[in-house]
Amino acid sequence: MKILVVAGLSGGHIFPALSFLETLKGNKKNIATLLILPKKVKQLNIPFLGDEVRYISISPIRLRLNLKNISAIFNLLKGFLESLFILVRFRPDIVVGFGSIVCVPVFLIAWLFRIKTVIHEQNVIPGRATHFLSMFAERIAISFVQTENYLRTFKSKIVFTGNPLRKDLTRYDKKTALNFFGFKHDRFTMLVMGGSQASHRINFGFLKAISDSSYRFYLQVIHLSGQEDFELIKKSYSYLKIQAKVFIFLKEMGFAYSASDLIISRAGATTIAEVIFYKIPAILIPYPFAYQHQLANALILQKLGTAFIIKDDELETDRLRKIMEDLIRDPERLKKMASGYSGIYIPEANKILMNEVLSLMIS
Repeated sequence: MKILVVAGLSGGHIFPALSFLETLKGNKKNIATLLILPKKVKQLNIPFLGDEVRYISISPIRLRLNLKNISAIFNLLKGFLESLFILVRFRPDIVVGFGSIVCVPVFLIAWLFRIKTVIHEQNVIPGRATHFLSMFAERIAISFVQTENYLRTFKSKIVFTGNPLRKDLTRYDKKTALNFFGFKHDRFTMLVMGGSQASHRINFGFLKAISDSSYRFYLQVIHLSGQEDFELIKKSYSYLKIQAKVFIFLKEMGFAYSASDLIISRAGATTIAEVIFYKIPAILIPYPFAYQHQLANALILQKLGTAFIIKDDELETDRLRKIMEDLIRDPERLKKMASGYSGIYIPEANKILMNEVLSLMIS
């Protein structure tokens, strides 16, 4: 049996796809798999993609007439041709998509060849690609039960799976996690990250907040800065004399989550799923260019009482510092926030999605 998986450019698409593939390979030895990604993924230098990957030309298409958009339309047509060659060569029994425009040519060609398809939506609010491809897919897997409200036309196809998480995301006891970073056990530990492609505004918005804080010498920080700001962020912590471990990318995220008392982050779907899994109080800053989607994700946690939401432009104010300081000096409030996660169900997304896909293959 052969399963073709296709995912978009962001880590929020790629990591659930990799997790799904990892689960398949771990449970079914007689299945061949292939992953399709946009060519731009090569620029991200993700270290564990493996060899069974093909890349197609694809770019987001905007509703305006300019040279960039003309190039995007050309790439889409090229992507259709590349997808056709991949499908003809690999001959999959089923195609599983994890969002974005890169799924469109693959799914439409699969539909023409009468190959079954499953689309997985990571966010609360489905993207345009999911809305469109829901017409062709046999199953629509959703990560949040609230997503069903946006796809009522396709209710009979929907299955609630949750969002597949990486298998290496282990929960560690806090002492072990702090020792991994060489951190002290009596300090307040913060995790700062800006999503799979990092965030310049969060990087320096947090530095501003912490440098103005009277609590800065009581803190220790795990900071995922991304490539561009890495050296400057490291120098800034050294200048401020704050204990910090700065990473371009950290594979051992289980230690980072397990060590942290508070997380400051964007509100991408994969980040939200991981924060729920580790039950960490959060300050979430939705990405302004995907604000509707990330805000809807963040509101899930705000309604549970487990997170505060800050707008991106509020990073220029004192709001982040004030919320941080309020939480640092109120351990009982942090405990209450963490306990709020008991109100959300975490399904075994990898296994549920795998079983759905396999059941379609044999039906």
